Amino acid sequence: MSKQHRTSIGGQAVIEGIMMRGPEKTSLAVRIPDGSVDVETWENGKITAWYKKTPFLRGIFNFVDTMRLGYRCLMKSAEKSGYDEGEPDKVDQWLNRHFGEKATAVLTGFATVLAVAIAIVLFMALPTFAVKGLNQLIPLGIFSSLVEGVIKIAILVGYMAAVGKAGDIHRMFQYHGAEHKTIFCYEAGEELTVENVRKQSRFHPRCGTSFLLIVVIVSILVTSFVSWSNPWLRVALKILLLPVVVGISYEIIKLAGRYTNLCTRIISAPGLWLQRLTTQEPDDGMIEVAIASLLPVLPRVKGSDRW
Repeated sequence: MSKQHRTSIGGQAVIEGIMMRGPEKTSLAVRIPDGSVDVETWENGKITAWYKKTPFLRGIFNFVDTMRLGYRCLMKSAEKSGYDEGEPDKVDQWLNRHFGEKATAVLTGFATVLAVAIAIVLFMALPTFAVKGLNQLIPLGIFSSLVEGVIKIAILVGYMAAVGKAGDIHRMFQYHGAEHKTIFCYEAGEELTVENVRKQSRFHPRCGTSFLLIVVIVSILVTSFVSWSNPWLRVALKILLLPVVVGISYEIIKLAGRYTNLCTRIISAPGLWLQRLTTQEPDDGMIEVAIASLLPVLPRVKGSDRW
């Protein structure tokens, strides 16, 4: 395979494992308590809807699908790895008592709503009201949107740095590094062995971390045209513009992942820097799991996975 090959295969680190999604199949590889690697594979549904293929629209729906798939695999990995073993706590008991088999779905829905609410508060409401307060002390004028953007980036970087301190998250970030290294090894056309994967970079331009940073930067540009007359109105308009921001950001990261030139290097640089916080060097066992997750999703037709 050409060294210039850029694959559309992507993944996500989960608890003691990695999910990989290829053009035809998706796999979930998890290190289970007995030390072996459990690999589950399933066929991807065919994309037939026009809005999932149309530029600027496809990013919105692909983002939602990716979030849904990622959370489902995260829950599966917790079960397979033995992470959630033990006596159920009071919340689990209450959910099981009131919802029975639907308890997991209810918990997933609640967690999703809570995550969205926290994201809105941290990245939309808090920066807006912070700048509104600063404007009363120091008139910022045309620099209001720029200062708001700096606050957003500071919150994102601070959050990534803080969560990475936790032991479980640190291990997940190591699996994240293993995922990137394995994909790089495949793109380089080298045999998928632990030795070949280990020498690859852990920083990849198509990473979800890079996507998040691009979303923040694009949101700064898009919302610079939104009125500052009323902070609540500004937050509401920013929420309404979020699909536009996601759609543009998806096309940008797709471009950066497909080509290597000065422009795409500039686009990718901030995200690659941020990955120093969200990826860590994996051990050989983690690399084995990453290889096990990638092999089942490789395309049957060579080159059909081009990004």
